[in-house]
Amino acid sequence: MIRTFPAALMILAVPAAAAAQGSLNFYNWSDYIADDTLSGFEAETGIDVNYDVFDSNEVVEARMLTGSTGYDLVVPSLEFMARQAQAGVFQPIDKSQIPNYDNLDPEILRIVSANDEGNTYGVPYMMYSVGPGYNVAMVEERLPDADMDSWSLVFDPDNAAALADCGIALLDSPSEITAAALNYLGLDPTSEDAGDLEQAMELLQGIRPHIRYFHSSQYINDLANGDICLAVGYSGDILQAKDRAAEAGQGVEIRYTIPAEGAQLGFDMMVIPADAPNPEAAHQFINYFLQPQVTAAISDAVFYANANKAATDLVSDEVRTDPGIYPPEETLAKMYSAKPHSARYDRSLTRAWTALKTGQ
Repeated sequence: MIRTFPAALMILAVPAAAAAQGSLNFYNWSDYIADDTLSGFEAETGIDVNYDVFDSNEVVEARMLTGSTGYDLVVPSLEFMARQAQAGVFQPIDKSQIPNYDNLDPEILRIVSANDEGNTYGVPYMMYSVGPGYNVAMVEERLPDADMDSWSLVFDPDNAAALADCGIALLDSPSEITAAALNYLGLDPTSEDAGDLEQAMELLQGIRPHIRYFHSSQYINDLANGDICLAVGYSGDILQAKDRAAEAGQGVEIRYTIPAEGAQLGFDMMVIPADAPNPEAAHQFINYFLQPQVTAAISDAVFYANANKAATDLVSDEVRTDPGIYPPEETLAKMYSAKPHSARYDRSLTRAWTALKTGQ
């Protein structure tokens, strides 16, 4: 989800076509890996890694559907992966090449299989939720009586107006922000009904004058530095901002919450493009990643939950006991998962989102 590299990296030309024996071209979310993951893989396997990053599913989808990506391993979110798999852009995972596959939690695999029958095309990377993160002092100063555990903190126009001066950011992710709005309105967050979409956009238009920007990674540092006071983002990204703020020692306290009305529970999946130059290297990385100590180190570094049951006891107490990372059962009961959108609905959503962002 986060999830920082220059924006130009998101539009890099196709990676070096000469994907030589022993090279892995890896396309992943920004801020979404431990410092030593790639170097550890290179040392263990002798495979060089070319690592590019993105910060939205829409960027990845455009890249995947054009074909000839040059990548061996990509990490889209589950609902986008499911639609792309239907378009034939991925090759099946060869589980015989992944001895550590058995470390994955069978229950998580069961949930994921609803969008990837037989767990054919994807292997879970990390799990995330989408919710609000905020600067405690700034928000409480402006809204001392607000319910901090409700989506009304974001979607109530009066609250948004009160926070406009200190800065509000939303993910540049039409599917995830619209789903949150639908859920807040008591509607099906996976609805493709035109009337439901119109209601969600009316809600978002009501707070649009108070939104400083839409971006899917900038808010991490901006929250940590006190440059904005509220962001709707990916759980781990906001918790990374919390950690960076604490390390800076400037008294900035960041809090992430899964609102009482519920929030999206998502999965990012490792997939191998159909035209991958080196699928063997991709399988080797997946197997390396599924070593418990490797997975646990990434969870600790990026503040996201993982699906590796053998890694759970190795994850730090700070991460494993944080309800924003590993939600308790009563919270999970209120959460929802996204579904692949139809092409027709996606066109309507894209038009509505463009109008929202441009103020039309």
